Amino acid sequence: FCVDEKTAIQALDRKDRMLPLSPGRAESHGFEYKRNGTLSLFAALNTRTGEVIGRTAPRHTSEQFVAFLTDVIASQRPKQEIHVICDNVSSHKTPRVQEFLRQHRNVRLHYTPTYTSWLNQVENWFSRIQRDVIARGIFTTVKDLERKLMRYIREHSATRVAVSRASSGMQ
Repeated sequence: FCVDEKTAIQALDRKDRMLPLSPGRAESHGFEYKRNGTLSLFAALNTRTGEVIGRTAPRHTSEQFVAFLTDVIASQRPKQEIHVICDNVSSHKTPRVQEFLRQHRNVRLHYTPTYTSWLNQVENWFSRIQRDVIARGIFTTVKDLERKLMRYIREHSATRVAVSRASSGMQ
């Protein structure tokens, strides 16, 4: 799994309505907006299947990171060996994370070198969710933002499962 956090995603509500696309004019909206809070998105991209596991949190802490790793483990077969590629951010290297790894000997963390976030494939996926959901989105509350992010993750993963089954001949 390639794992990372997208932090401080803003729930922005546009003050002006969206102006539709028309001949000779791109879709646009006013520049004024209302800030409704922020949240962080944890995501794990399964490099074998393309599926994504996601979780939102008010902040990105080592405790939230461990809770997310617990979700990743729960999605796999018991005792399956799990390799997690992540960056060197301090919340990935705390005593709490080390304790978690001692309790889950089947999980291995692999850290990308400093300043090489582009090596982590989940960053490519983050650019898609940024483009498809966040950049042009209207979010009336943090809960609305969370709901739309998680819906995108579910739809993305359902598509990947269907493609994976079709390519392997499964029904």
